[in-house]
Amino acid sequence: MMNKNNYNLKKTTILLFFLVVLIACGNDDKKGLPDKGNTKVLVPKIKYEFGYKLNDYTVVEDTIKKGESFGIILDRHHVFYPKINKIATTIKDTFDVRRVRAGKPYMILSSKDSLEKAQVFIYKNSKSTATIIDFKDSTIVAYTYRKPIKIIEKEIAGRIYSTLSETMDSLHLNPNLTYDVAAIYAWTLDFYKLQKGDKFKLIYEEKFIDDTVFVGYGKVKAALFNHNKRDFYAYRFVPDSIKGIPEYYDEEGNMLRRQFLRSPIKFQNRVSSRYNLRRRIAYYGNKVRPHKGTDFAAKVGTPIMATASGTVVESRRKGGNGNYVKIKHNNIYQTQYLHMSRRKVRKGQYVKQGDIIGWVGMTGNTSGPHVCYRFWKYGKQVDPFKQKLPPAKPLKKSLKPKYKKFIKPLKNQLDNIQFPEETIQLVAQN
Repeated sequence: MMNKNNYNLKKTTILLFFLVVLIACGNDDKKGLPDKGNTKVLVPKIKYEFGYKLNDYTVVEDTIKKGESFGIILDRHHVFYPKINKIATTIKDTFDVRRVRAGKPYMILSSKDSLEKAQVFIYKNSKSTATIIDFKDSTIVAYTYRKPIKIIEKEIAGRIYSTLSETMDSLHLNPNLTYDVAAIYAWTLDFYKLQKGDKFKLIYEEKFIDDTVFVGYGKVKAALFNHNKRDFYAYRFVPDSIKGIPEYYDEEGNMLRRQFLRSPIKFQNRVSSRYNLRRRIAYYGNKVRPHKGTDFAAKVGTPIMATASGTVVESRRKGGNGNYVKIKHNNIYQTQYLHMSRRKVRKGQYVKQGDIIGWVGMTGNTSGPHVCYRFWKYGKQVDPFKQKLPPAKPLKKSLKPKYKKFIKPLKNQLDNIQFPEETIQLVAQN
């Protein structure tokens, strides 16, 4: 017979074992239940773009492939051709669907169901603009969407060691800003004659979308160029609030712009041959033949600008001149542009200073790509670099007090920007 104490001990042990099992099972069950005190509910992040709540759609982002059309893309997203034709006809005055280009990104917003039928087509023209075509309802609409742009003011200083473009590139600045600076000083400085040690300061704007995506430059508000140890200030100012056309002026209110540009092409191109009445020309067997133009060497296809505003009096192709354009500016001055690959303007057309009138080529008698720039004064061809060309009108006296007040803080800001060497010295001192 089992000892009574042993029997009770065995019974207690069995009860304890079942109790442990029950507690363990209870804990396992709790693992499957939410912890009301510490539960974190995951809420989908709501995302808006182009004015649409993307969470409400099936979103497809892609790039237009070669050979794809607007119709092909929509057909692939379950929109049939009767509806596609209706869309194209309805929006033709706003957006020509035939103009979609390979390589352009787009977005399709489709219904969130088993059909996933396209309802909105978004054609991205640039980083900041897109054409929206909305056809989810019976009313079809198309419009341009512009993303909000944030403008940030920046300062920069640089020192010339070779060319302006190379210096700007070393400062990680986009070439567009280089062109803007060159345009501001196009009438004041000869960029072919910059010297090592020349320096500059800029106050300018940069544009961003979504706070981080750079989409270009805004205004160059003020600039200082120190050339040959002489300071050239430039301030952007709008003299006429009605017309709203900005100009750049120096400290005294004299307009930097002149009646004529120094060059018909961008500043980085070189003068390959100057006006010379005793020049020997290889093309004509090295014989002395007067060269009454100034040759600016450039790649084929480089844009050629009108150096001053005026009316086109000739636009044709003829003999050794090749394709050329001639512009009458007033009763004193005329200019001519030779050897173009193509002409953009026609006879009788009025052009403004800086307008593109054609592109560099090699038509006519020429041994290399360039534009031969010819300059007439009172009907006689002269050297444009030796002419004292008339300046544009300065500020009116009545506007000068307003202008002086306007530029004062800009001048202080420019003067407080330190050149690179000065910054290095301060850092070393600190």
